[in-house]
Amino acid sequence: MFCHLPHPNRPPHLPTDSASPSFPSSLAILSPAACFSNDHYAGTGSPSLDAFAFRSAAAEQPNFAVNSSVSTTQTSPSTDSPAGLQLCVDLSSYPLQQLLGTGSSSQHPAAHHYHMVLRPTQPKTTLSTTTTTASAAFFSRVVSPLTYEPLVFNDANSHEEWHSAMREEIQASRANRTWSLVSFHPLVNVVGSQWVYMIKYRSNGSIERYKTCLVARGFTQQEGIDYFEIFSPVIKQATVRLVFFIVVLCDWKIHQLDIHNAFLNGILNEEVYMKQPLGFVDSILPSYMCRFHKSLYGLKHATQAWYTRLNDFLLFIGFRASKVDTSLFIFSVGTDICYLLVYIDDILLTSSKSLLFQRLIQLLSSEFKLRNLGTVHYFLGIEVKPTSMGLMLRQHKYTLNILTRAGMLSCKPVDTPISTSKAIILSDPLFSNYTRFHQIMGALQYLTFIRLNICFVINGVCQFMHASADSHWSVIKRILCYLKGMTTHDLYITHSSFFAMHGFTDADWAGSVDDRKSTGGYLVFFGQTPISWKLGKQHIIAHSSTKVEYKALVDGTAEVIWL
Repeated sequence: MFCHLPHPNRPPHLPTDSASPSFPSSLAILSPAACFSNDHYAGTGSPSLDAFAFRSAAAEQPNFAVNSSVSTTQTSPSTDSPAGLQLCVDLSSYPLQQLLGTGSSSQHPAAHHYHMVLRPTQPKTTLSTTTTTASAAFFSRVVSPLTYEPLVFNDANSHEEWHSAMREEIQASRANRTWSLVSFHPLVNVVGSQWVYMIKYRSNGSIERYKTCLVARGFTQQEGIDYFEIFSPVIKQATVRLVFFIVVLCDWKIHQLDIHNAFLNGILNEEVYMKQPLGFVDSILPSYMCRFHKSLYGLKHATQAWYTRLNDFLLFIGFRASKVDTSLFIFSVGTDICYLLVYIDDILLTSSKSLLFQRLIQLLSSEFKLRNLGTVHYFLGIEVKPTSMGLMLRQHKYTLNILTRAGMLSCKPVDTPISTSKAIILSDPLFSNYTRFHQIMGALQYLTFIRLNICFVINGVCQFMHASADSHWSVIKRILCYLKGMTTHDLYITHSSFFAMHGFTDADWAGSVDDRKSTGGYLVFFGQTPISWKLGKQHIIAHSSTKVEYKALVDGTAEVIWL
């Protein structure tokens, strides 16, 4: 280590051999321990501020180099510096002089061999103007914040599209009176907030709009103080498919509704406080905080507050909630009937009469800022396309997104989703990327909305989410390879002259090698259209295959009764 210390003359003890390096007259060589010695700094205990001036001084001398007077030893490259050259500098032959007027010279006990790593200078590559311009244009086109969702506020705020979306979000919150500014109190729990950016795409992949959400950091809320009840029901997948079947059977129109900033309509009964949003702090009252009157994205009870508000209004105007699925609302007047499906803030509405449909739209618009998106075409990641036979449900875009996230968009397709010769069992070693395993599996589970053929293997892998191993990841990769060849797999909801419900059940006795539990499942049809299906491990250990079959039959019968 070289330290730059002010010294009027060249130290007389340094070697003057012509082969030695040409050191600047104001430099003295010290060991690392001597550089931080209290003796050299007169009790200051801190290194010199010019400790790295040697680097700049050496750069001013073109002939300065480490030559034969310093012993060099080349070793194998280290892992930290693959291209590094290991040098061993012997400082023991240089008696170190005590500086700052002491006048005595003594060798510091820590003066031994010290290692340095010199990295060879890489040659600079000169690009032509044409190449540089083309690369810059390509980079800006690929990674522009207008083509991907930014993660931080500064990246988004520098673009007018994202800034306009944030400004609209704040204006909507103020118009809705979501919060009011109150003076800060040190005894209350104040949650933070952040901006979340999303690009809404059409079913063909083109950009529809830029959407921003102001999200509260709900994980800092305290139960019993900031919130109490957080449960909110979600509509079942079988209910969605059943309503689609009724629409096709009766030749109705089904429309998709969007409520602008739906979560901002929920009424809060608890006192919740938040810091002012980043980028929109009040210039007159910058130290004030926001007290919520209505819910906001990110709060633990925001979904429950929004559902309660919507449920109360629908019941007020004459709807009734289904007893078997509380997210399905039914409105009937004489022989006219209307169905309304709610999945958080996504709503589907269908009716037997167009006049009744228009009347209900007017009532909803009087209470919420509503937008009628027309005939449903893209709902919860599912492409809905009308055909001459009825409706076609497809998850093509969603499947491609999963393959892209997993890095297997260019994988080789296979014909089956699971190997018939290898069972899915507990095994070692555990998969290293625990988060990635759960993300891909969570995405694959939603594919079972229209894909019956992967239910068995998805259920098998999900049983080992707590101990995911490399062998389980291999099964996931095979599923993805299978999906690569089945991206256009569709579920058709068709007209049928045979209007009857019928189901099938099956079971695999003691199929699990680990705990010897059985796997059972059922499939229920309305006419020729599959409506509901389920496959999973039974909770009991059956002593006979007959008991297993009866248990599967009971589950299937219960589903038929529920439908």
